Amino acid sequence: YPSWGALPTATRAEILRGLACALEAHSEELAYVEALDSGKPLKVCQSSDIPLSIRTFHYFAELAGNLKGMTLETEPHDFSFTRREPIGVCGAIIPWNFPLMMLAWKVAPCLACGNTMVLKSSVKTPLSALLFAKICQEAGLPKGVFNLLSGSGAVAGEHLARHKDVLKLAFTGSTEVGRTIMKLAAESNLKRVTLELGGKSPNIIFDDADLDTAVPAAVTGIFFNQGQCCCAGSRIFVQEGIFEKFVQRFVEHSAKIKLGEQFAPDTIQGPQIDDTQLKTILNYIEEGKRQGAMVRC
Repeated sequence: YPSWGALPTATRAEILRGLACALEAHSEELAYVEALDSGKPLKVCQSSDIPLSIRTFHYFAELAGNLKGMTLETEPHDFSFTRREPIGVCGAIIPWNFPLMMLAWKVAPCLACGNTMVLKSSVKTPLSALLFAKICQEAGLPKGVFNLLSGSGAVAGEHLARHKDVLKLAFTGSTEVGRTIMKLAAESNLKRVTLELGGKSPNIIFDDADLDTAVPAAVTGIFFNQGQCCCAGSRIFVQEGIFEKFVQRFVEHSAKIKLGEQFAPDTIQGPQIDDTQLKTILNYIEEGKRQGAMVRC
């Protein structure tokens, strides 16, 4: 990593701009691979996931050329200065729900600041990361700056969390695994850890809410990305005065969502990531029914 971190910031910025442009040249291929791997509709990958990922690399390429410290006058005849230095080898473990976007959010800032990256992709969605690694080679990213692991969390992920040459680790995933990551980091070299973990986000709809806005927002909040989103609005609290009206309109709006295979042009919601996830959702429905809930759509 020292040679990458020692490059002039303008040089790193130029290399990252070249990588962003190379990703743009492969945007259709990336969109197809992302749809194939994740089940999200191709048109969503084409309009959102891939363009936003590419934009992330453009953004941090510009930022890479503007990294600077500060000079501070601390006494009448003294001054101090700050200096930004790379951490070194950084690791990242990403989930399967936004494969390329998660990769971009972790890799781009890491490389822009002069660090190198060892990234572990999800075993459920490895393809876009593998294609990204190939594009890195084509774009001339120096050997060893970006490194990819394709393997299970129990093996590859744990090894990355324990490795003493990894000085910083970023993880996006479940709270349960996040706790394990912190423990492994502490037991090894006390590496810095950044965690982005799942939640149970509520939407709260009051009597005076504009239902023309609230209903579509609540529907999108839970069904966006097949419902596979760490900030999905998976709880909805509706004030008593508009409860029935809200439920009726929510059901009507939900019925308009076209389910189908991810490459069909009229598909709004594609398949779940795998059979395990599908069974989990169906089990939640059955559990709700056992507790007295009514299935309306």
